[in-house]
Amino acid sequence: MTPFRHRHGRVETTFELAEGRMLANLARQVIELLHDRNAPPESEDDPLAAEVGMTGAHQPPEDPVLRRLLPDGYSDDEEESAEFRRYTEQSLTLAKVDNARTLLDSLDEAGVNDDPPVENLEVELDDIQIPAWLRAINDMRLSLAVRLGINSEEDATGLEQTVADARNTEAADHDSTDPENSEQMMREVYLWLGYVQESLVGALE
Repeated sequence: MTPFRHRHGRVETTFELAEGRMLANLARQVIELLHDRNAPPESEDDPLAAEVGMTGAHQPPEDPVLRRLLPDGYSDDEEESAEFRRYTEQSLTLAKVDNARTLLDSLDEAGVNDDPPVENLEVELDDIQIPAWLRAINDMRLSLAVRLGINSEEDATGLEQTVADARNTEAADHDSTDPENSEQMMREVYLWLGYVQESLVGALE
């Protein structure tokens, strides 16, 4: 991709088709996870809550990725956290899904699904799409962080060194189905998403 740049009140960049497809795939995975979580209501019936759309789950997700995307509101009080989750989780889920869909719509408009395929995707974002992209990319990174065991800044720094070391080996020649090579690819994607995020923020300064 080319770095984001601010131009005429919008920000723009160019993604290679493979990069755009990867972003779209990650966004769809986030949407699917969130839909699976909140598809049937998990809390007891409450007519008033149902009337105002507050019928979310009251127990935290078992899936560690969802737990990172939908964290507890109160880490030291399970009862308060359960009540907070019940009244806020569905709205948070909907917001995250909307962000991911905004990203998908932008890529679709740029031609990610065109047939015949385009070589490069020219993406332009307005003031509404920009924060949605930032939040959607952050959710993608959080999802990958769980799978990679990243829980702190120190872990992220160590990941950068791990990736750098791997680039100096013959790992790139290994079969892509090798679990070690697959994890290396996941690390690369995590760092690349960080670059995309930083580039977008930088274009706004």
